[in-house]
Amino acid sequence: MQPNIGLSKSEGITAADMSANERATRALREILQNPGNDTCADCGAPDPDWGSCSLGVFICLACSGIHRNIPEISKVKSLSLSRWEDHEMQFMAENGNRLMKSKYEAAVPIYYYKPTHKDCQVLREQWIRAKYERQEFTEPGKNFTYEEGTRDGILMKRGRDNGQFLSRRFVLSEREGTLKYFTKFDAKEPKAVIKVDTVNATFQPEKIGNPNGLQITYLKDYSTRNIFLYHENGKEIVDWFNAIRAVQLHYLKVAFPGATNAELVPKLTRNFLKEGYMEKTGPRQTEGFKKRWFTLDHRRLMYFKDPLDAFAKGEVFLGNRDHGYSIYTGLPTGTYCNSAWQHGITIETPERYFLFTCETESDQQEWVKLFNDVMSAPMSPQEYTMEAMFKHRH
Repeated sequence: MQPNIGLSKSEGITAADMSANERATRALREILQNPGNDTCADCGAPDPDWGSCSLGVFICLACSGIHRNIPEISKVKSLSLSRWEDHEMQFMAENGNRLMKSKYEAAVPIYYYKPTHKDCQVLREQWIRAKYERQEFTEPGKNFTYEEGTRDGILMKRGRDNGQFLSRRFVLSEREGTLKYFTKFDAKEPKAVIKVDTVNATFQPEKIGNPNGLQITYLKDYSTRNIFLYHENGKEIVDWFNAIRAVQLHYLKVAFPGATNAELVPKLTRNFLKEGYMEKTGPRQTEGFKKRWFTLDHRRLMYFKDPLDAFAKGEVFLGNRDHGYSIYTGLPTGTYCNSAWQHGITIETPERYFLFTCETESDQQEWVKLFNDVMSAPMSPQEYTMEAMFKHRH
């Protein structure tokens, strides 16, 4: 009897599987070359390496985790590690990101915030659920919950002095152009009336310590005020966020009747360009350098003693470089620097110099690049008004 020198039966299957997998991987790589398939269908991250074989889209690892939580809608597989059936590959080839976007994003309202791969989990999850699970955007003419003109509900708000989160009633009104909050549900008078045209809203899960944490920043008597909120339900907080954007767009259209949507949408809520610690010294540059939390919100550089402070301790307006604003690395010669941080930055405004130090060189370079970008951008009429307001205040 001849000895069996070939593969065992189980090994034979594995080898066949491997060659089938390699074939599938090659085929999927080819489908990835089709226009639109080179970025994640949901967040735009480059080089997606997962696919939903039930929806026909290519997605990144982070979004695949969200898809996995809605298994009745989406069945996800790794492009290189999973076993793909021929009919699944055929389905991916016939569909793909561009075609599926035309179906599932056919009627996204222009104010609705489409998250990127840099945005937090709750924004990405609710975008994916809105698209595929609730199919909110598949047909034009739908009534959106964000556009009802008013929104009334309970959100958890951080107390200004004690730092505890307590439930507060919030009311958003398009007719009045305000966001109000009340300390008691049946209170007659609101604790604050916030004009929506001064509001910025940005998700801050790490800073707030809650995955659904939302920071509302607004102007009150020409000073910046922060409130920190969350809701246990991710859909609820993202709905509030998009409802605020819908009301803001309504007001912008009234204020700028000739403006296009492309011009107005960037004026809605925006993420901060950067936040983090630097050390700063006072206007006479004789005091010691103190550690402060800085927030760069386009042309406004605000600083706080603590990241969760309600009020900024101070603000620097960053105008255009043609108007006497400039940025340098390092500190002016002869500056007394008691800072443990050695990577200096000098901002020059028409009125004075501002001196900062960063802990690392990479931090210093990132701040300087952003300051340069802001100072190189042309100023809008509203920003000239804001500059005048800053000069008047200081």
